[in-house]
Amino acid sequence: MYKYRIILYWSEEDSAFIADVPELPGCMAHGETQEEALRNVNDAIGLWIDTARELGNPVPEPRGERLISSG
Repeated sequence: MYKYRIILYWSEEDSAFIADVPELPGCMAHGETQEEALRNVNDAIGLWIDTARELGNPVPEPRGERLISSG
């Protein structure tokens, strides 16, 4: 499991849960359930990191910031 911040939300437009990783530009995934979206985004994070390394691009370190939701 990775330690990047993940923002998980319901998208009416997509009729799915969306998991977004703000520290990794363009890294996101979706699923019919919250659990599925989180499983899928962990796969996406791994692919994002592998691709960045293959291309010689830097991989950001997780910031470990706490995100507070009031929603």
